[in-house]
Parts: sequence; C-alpha cells; structure tokens
Amino acid sequence: MIPTRTIPRAKIQVSEIGFGAAPLGNLYQPITDLEARATLEHALAAGMNYVDTAPHYGHGLSERRTGDTLRARAGVVLSTKVGRLLRADPALRGDGERQGFRSPLPFERHFDYSHDGVLRSYEDSLQRLGLARIDLLYVHDIGTRTHGADNARYFDQLTKGGGFRALERLRDEGAIAGFGVGANEWQVGLDALRAADLDVMLLAGRYTLLEQGALAEFLPLCLERQVAVVIGGAYNSGILATGTAAGTGLRYDYGEAPAEIVARVVRLEAVCREYGVPLAAAALQFPLAHPAVASVLLGLGAPRQVEETIGLHAFRIPPQFWLDLREAGLIAEDAPIPAER
Repeated sequence: MIPTRTIPRAKIQVSEIGFGAAPLGNLYQPITDLEARATLEHALAAGMNYVDTAPHYGHGLSERRTGDTLRARAGVVLSTKVGRLLRADPALRGDGERQGFRSPLPFERHFDYSHDGVLRSYEDSLQRLGLARIDLLYVHDIGTRTHGADNARYFDQLTKGGGFRALERLRDEGAIAGFGVGANEWQVGLDALRAADLDVMLLAGRYTLLEQGALAEFLPLCLERQVAVVIGGAYNSGILATGTAAGTGLRYDYGEAPAEIVARVVRLEAVCREYGVPLAAAALQFPLAHPAVASVLLGLGAPRQVEETIGLHAFRIPPQFWLDLREAGLIAEDAPIPAER
C-alpha cells in the first residue's frame, strides 16, 4: 500500500500519491463514465486515499464522476475548490474544448471569491458530488498567472470581501476539516499565509525537478506554521513525464516548452540514463523529500496510468543519483533529497 502522511492542522492522513481528478472532467480528450469510474476505483484499490477535484474540471463533470464513484465509500479524503461558480448557458452545445476540457455540460465559469460566493460554491459542489462532506477546500487559481491585473480585486474579495472568513466559518463549524489555497505561484501562497489561518497549500508546478524557487520563503513558512503542502504539476505539464525524445510538441507550464527548459531536461535525462532511472520516477519522488510536503497529486485518466504511477513511486533510486544532480547544479543545494529505501 501507499504510505500516508499527516495534514496536521486538519488531523487527516493522505496518501503520498493523490488522485488528481482533472482527467475525469475530460481534460483535453473525452473519456466515458465507465472509464472514469474504472480509473478512480483502480486508484482507490491501489491505496490512493486522497482525491482532488474542482468545479472547473470539466465544468462540473469531474465532481459528478468523482461523487458517483466515492459515494458509500469510507476512508477517502476528498478536496475540491472554491472561486469559480458555474452558471447554466443554453447557448452551449456539444463537447468542444473550453478552457482545456471537452465536457458536454452546459455551464460557464464565473470567478467569485467573496464570502457568499465561497459558501455558494461549497453548497454547489456538495450537490454535484452527491456527497454529505468535503474534507478540504482550496481557493482555486488566485494569483496573477490566472487573473493578471485583476488579481488585486479578487484577492480583496478573499480578505475584505470575506472569502477567507467564510472558509474559517466552515472549518469552525466542522463542515470541512481544513482549507487552503491552490495556485500556480508560490508568491500568492505567501500572501495567503499572511492573510489567513490556513491548514494546507496546493502548489502546482513550482516545486519540481525543474523549479525550486519555493525553497527560499514559501516552504520554510509552511513548515513554521505547520501548514501541509500538496504538490501538483510534478511533471511541469508533461515534459518531466515524456522527456524530450519526441523533439516537438513538448509541453511545459501549460504551453510549449521553451528552449532553455528543453535543454535542462536533456541534462536531467543524461543523469537518468547513467543510473537507469526513469525521469518520471525522479520527478515524482523528488518533492516528497521535503518535510513540508504531504502528497503529490497526479492527474490520472486510465487504469494503466494508475499502474505506471504506482511503479514510478516504488522505483528504487540510489542516493548518489540525487547527489550527482546537485553537483551538476540541476537541483538546488538546499533542496532535501529522498532517502534510500
């Protein structure tokens, strides 16, 4: 079984590998309800007790499929997100791609981080999931990478507009075990930690084999405050999973990989070849070495991907491999490295 770690302030245990349910919302390509259920059931049977979804994933489709699979199951930690409300739009037809998802559900997203918006999002998610409880709530995609110049206005909704207060109320009433922020930039995580009494942070793509900028301020503050960190985007949108062999179509940070990133991955691949280590195994295991990290979320859309992920997590990597990466300047000097198993 997959080892678990504690989210101390929420007093819950999560598996070191979490199930990211974005693919259940037809991320980039459609899958059937049966495929979605089979994939999540396979992950649960393999020991993944932590599942993360969001209203944004398939405009409600991921939450519906997740709830249909989890209903009547005990012992599963579930997180979803607030910040986007879904409103029906009769003009929407078919399953053409919208914001990366091929969902047929006729709903459009509207950002709302206010007190009432957060409470409405929570209630709407319970209805879509068909469940009586959500364990963790993340404020979804606050930050300039999503909102640009509008971010200050949306962050004000969380602070002056009572969004954080609504989340504190839900936690204090026992409706949820804890809350935090899920973002693609560690800087906004610092802002959130200074503005609210958070329990957990979901950081996507910013603490990986390719990027360790979060080491300087963000991760130490999380440790100091006993705020558990969940890592998303460990493969940096794909390039650390696929490597560079294809030569074209390499994805990094939701777009085409720039030349300097490709060159760095080529250097990582050279060390991986020397030790016979799959690049994806190194990418998955690296963030788990940091003491603030509780789990790494991976988006999984087929049972075979679950099997592959279990194998990558279990792959034995010699300690010297990490020391060579450090010596080559491919990981930061102060980055914790995995211990020998």
